[in-house]
Amino acid sequence: MEKSNVSHSCKAVIIGGSAGSIEVLLKILPALPEPLTYTLIIVLHRKHTAESALADLLTSKSRLVIHEVEDKEPLLPGNIYLAPADYHLLIEHSLVFSLDASEKVNYSRPSLDVSFESAADVFGPSLVGILLSGANADGTLGLKAIKRAGGLIIAQKPETARVAYMPQQAIQEAGVDYVLDIFELARLLNLLNNQGD
Repeated sequence: MEKSNVSHSCKAVIIGGSAGSIEVLLKILPALPEPLTYTLIIVLHRKHTAESALADLLTSKSRLVIHEVEDKEPLLPGNIYLAPADYHLLIEHSLVFSLDASEKVNYSRPSLDVSFESAADVFGPSLVGILLSGANADGTLGLKAIKRAGGLIIAQKPETARVAYMPQQAIQEAGVDYVLDIFELARLLNLLNNQGD
């Protein structure tokens, strides 16, 4: 990422991933600045067991608290939210989270596409979408929706992903703005701080 001055008005960042993405988060979360000026939403394909353990693990690597979303919870700037397992995560225009147990999309619930599209609808051009390591094509359509809404879309560099298929699909199909390694992803999250309206 040779552009040292990414200029993008950012109110929210949504990060999606599947197999191999937790390792990436454990490397980029410690680099997050405090205070955080945007909302960070994390949506992962997850097993249905040991739910609070993942939020605790991610929090242990960050100066900020990461907590699982509850239905009808307000979305507040400066917070980090983790989508719970077995629910689609939606955002209402009133900036409240909504959990939905409808059928799986791309064999997944939560589906990255569902959450990305919902966030794009609410945040439009002030949204940044990031797709990490994973084994299916979930997230590509959602990134397209973010781009159509004027947001910035980013894929993890496939060579740095434990499972390259998910970011490769996005690069081929979604016309991502940046393809970044783990160090560059951390740097970008810092650059986006203080670039809200």
